[in-house]
Amino acid sequence: MIDLNDNTTINIPLRNLLALIFMVAVCVTGYVNVMTRITQLEHDRNIRDVEIAMNTEFRIKWPRGELGALPDDAEQNLRLQYIEKHLEEVEKIARTLEIKANQEKNTPLGI
Repeated sequence: MIDLNDNTTINIPLRNLLALIFMVAVCVTGYVNVMTRITQLEHDRNIRDVEIAMNTEFRIKWPRGELGALPDDAEQNLRLQYIEKHLEEVEKIARTLEIKANQEKNTPLGI
């Protein structure tokens, strides 16, 4: 049995000691690289999740008009409102003329 204490000496060739130190350095570097890559992938996934959520919100709210409208859409809506207003006026005039035409048709010419 070997007696181990704080004064125990170990003889190891220098090349083996250097190889052990090099191996530990390679293992630490590999571990740091793997952890950095995992952290980057998690960060990318979190950013992607946020972008997907924002895209989903936009996809749902944009057609409803909850996120505003394009300037061209606003101009188009104004033009449509203008046309609808004038169309109502034309329909009123057409109804009035139709009523007058029906009245003239139903009344005798001599009266």
